[in-house]
Parts: sequence; C-alpha cells; structure tokens
Amino acid sequence: SLLSSSNERKLSLSSRFMPSAQRLSVGSRIHQNIPLLSKKASSSPQRCKDRVFRKNSLRDRIISPHATQEPHFALLFDCDGVIVLTEELHRIAYNKAFQKFNVQIEGKAVDWNVEHYDVLQNTIGGGKPKMKWHFNKYGWPSSSVSATPPSTEEAQQDLVDKLQDAKTEFYKEIVEEVATARPGVLELMDEAIKHPNIAVGICSASTKEGFVKVVNKVVGQERLSNLDVVMAGDDVKAKKPDPMIYNLARERIGLSSEMCVVVEDSIVGLKAAKGAGMKCIITYTSSTKDQDFKAVGADVVLEDLGNVNLGKIFKPMYESMEVQGSPSLSLRDSDK
Repeated sequence: SLLSSSNERKLSLSSRFMPSAQRLSVGSRIHQNIPLLSKKASSSPQRCKDRVFRKNSLRDRIISPHATQEPHFALLFDCDGVIVLTEELHRIAYNKAFQKFNVQIEGKAVDWNVEHYDVLQNTIGGGKPKMKWHFNKYGWPSSSVSATPPSTEEAQQDLVDKLQDAKTEFYKEIVEEVATARPGVLELMDEAIKHPNIAVGICSASTKEGFVKVVNKVVGQERLSNLDVVMAGDDVKAKKPDPMIYNLARERIGLSSEMCVVVEDSIVGLKAAKGAGMKCIITYTSSTKDQDFKAVGADVVLEDLGNVNLGKIFKPMYESMEVQGSPSLSLRDSDK
C-alpha cells in the first residue's frame, strides 16, 4: 500500500518517484505531489488546438481527439454515482415519466421505489435496458401510448423510447436544481488534466441528453475541453457491464488496458472495467456500500475520493512495473 506512515505522506512524490537523473521541474502549475513519468514532461500539457469540444458542441459529439500528447497512464471516470450522486435523481425522473404516460401493470401504477431501483442500477446498465428488464420480468404495461400492453417488439421499443425521452427531460430539470460533485472528484480530475502524461476521460452508461446536462453543469465546459475522451451510453452498442465503452476509450487514448485506471461506483461498472482488463477504484454510494466489490475484482474500495491524489494511484503502478514488469494498484481506505 502507498504512503504507510505520516512522515511519508509529507514527502513530495516528485522527489521520490523517479531516479534523481530523471527528476524534473515542471513549474508551479504542476503540483509537487504528482509523479513525473517522462523527461518530456518538462512543460505543461500540450492540448490539441483543433478540439471537438467547441463551446457548445458536447451534445453533438461525445468522443474527443487526443489531448494528452504522450500518455503513459489513463484515468477514466464513470459519471453517475462517481462524479455526482445522480441515481436518486434518475429514479425520481423515471417515476415522473411513468406518471406522465399513466404506465400501469395489471391496473397498478408503475413506481420504482428505492429498494427496487437499487436492484436495477446494480444489475442493468442504461435506462432503456432497465425498463425492458423490468417489463420483461413483471409484464409489459398499458399506458396512454396504448390502452393494451404492447405485444410486438416494435411497439415495446416505441413505448420505451417515449418513456426514456420524457424521463430525460424530467431528469435535466432536476439536475439543474440539485446536482453537485462528490468529494474530491473534481480536484483529482484537475490534477490529472494538468499532468502531461496522464490521459483523462469520462465514460458513462447514461443516455447522452441527460449525461450532457450533468457534465456541463457539474464538470463544466473548461474541464471538458481538456479531456481526452468523453463518452455516453449512446456512443456504444453494448452498455455496461459490457466492457465496450472502456475498450473504445482505451483505443482512442492509445494505451494498453493495464495502464488504465477506472473509477466506478457499482458492480455493473466494475464488471465493465475488469472486463476491459483495467484497474478499478470503487467509490461506493449509500446504495452500493454493502456489495462485495473485492469478490468481483475491485482493486481499491473507498468511500470517496477526498484526499486521493495522482501519486497515491499511479506511484504503486509505476514502482511495480519496475520490479515485476506489470503495474499493480494498492490503495487502502486508510491511505486516503
């Protein structure tokens, strides 16, 4: 584990991370606690000038071109539950959509309570797959779209599409009012953005419209313009727990999977990260705190990212590469 004593915590990682011949000064913009990985890291990060992220272009295209010119590692964040606690906001928005379309199963209004939504969010990635899973299990509903339950795949998809569109609009309204970042996540993201050898991205299973609203409000356009890759669920054919979104992000960045670290909050996201062969840090939520993340392969399980910095994440990976030829991640909750 990293920084096992209080005295070690006070040491600058930039003075211990590499041999003296390779130590570099990168100026006041690079925090002393960031590990330096390359002699070419002697200047601030060079970001592409012809970026996809123009002022209002995020909703039009999610995947950005390379921003980090010489990435050695990548730090990839999930959005819902990691950057911002949104799952309860999603639940409320779904129920508003069900109410709008008078969705009923055998005469009883569909309403997802907290316990049931916990099951959904920890089983199925993406909004439309959640609804299909629920309706396939409990029966397809009647609604103002159709007085009788849809019996064809086309009619079922039409209902789910309408519900998802309505849910997204409700969700965006709620996000605008109450969404805020979880402890430490933006600070860690800022630190990684400033580092010339750390690529940074956001990979969410959420529908693009709702996702864009969250990241625009909570992450902000300035940060988004400096990320290497930003992807929503619409950008891949297979949703989490399928690893497709992380595999695509890795390909865009140009790194092997063992050099990538994912921050997730659920078993679904953890399975996606491990399926892609990546290290995974779990920052659990109130609805996922009792899950056995270690059994599914989590490398680190934390309450949040408060007091976590790049050195605590990437220093052990770098050192293990020098010793055993492959990176490993070890960060205890007490090391936060």
